[in-house]
Amino acid sequence: MGRRGHAHRVPTGDPALDTAVARAQDGDETAFAAVYRLVHPGLLGYLRGIAGEEAEDIAAAAWREIARELPRFRGDGRGFRGWTAGIARRHALGRPRRSGASARPPGHSPEALVARLPRAQAEAVLLRHAVRLEEPAVARVMRRPRPVVRVLARRGLRSLARLLGTDEVTHDVARTLGEPG
Repeated sequence: MGRRGHAHRVPTGDPALDTAVARAQDGDETAFAAVYRLVHPGLLGYLRGIAGEEAEDIAAAAWREIARELPRFRGDGRGFRGWTAGIARRHALGRPRRSGASARPPGHSPEALVARLPRAQAEAVLLRHAVRLEEPAVARVMRRPRPVVRVLARRGLRSLARLLGTDEVTHDVARTLGEPG
């Protein structure tokens, strides 16, 4: 696993999500439930990392918008993940923070470790690994140039590795980020 980040590649392509999104757009409620099951855990992990205790409420608001706007979405499952992350991010950034909402979770759980990162690094890492977006999609969601996103994600993973007392964060560890400990 070389220095070029090959150890941190995110699996891409999700035929089940591609199919479920297409069927959900045609009004299939069972397919929408499948879309939710496939996308929600990563989306919620991302929101936990950037919004803390408010993640559930923000996710609920985002999913209401996602359901309402789904017929207008154009793209495959990979594009859908980016689209939903953008909606969730907009809800998170547009929501006034309650007092105490930014409190860091205690301990060494994945959620606590991510909470120690600067927000931009946490976002880049969570979008790549919890939401499973590719770098161009992360750049679009964060509205930052790809090279900046690449550096933020790399720095975030290095910081997490230091916090874990290891040389690098593998994909198996990275995909648990944003999950409650």
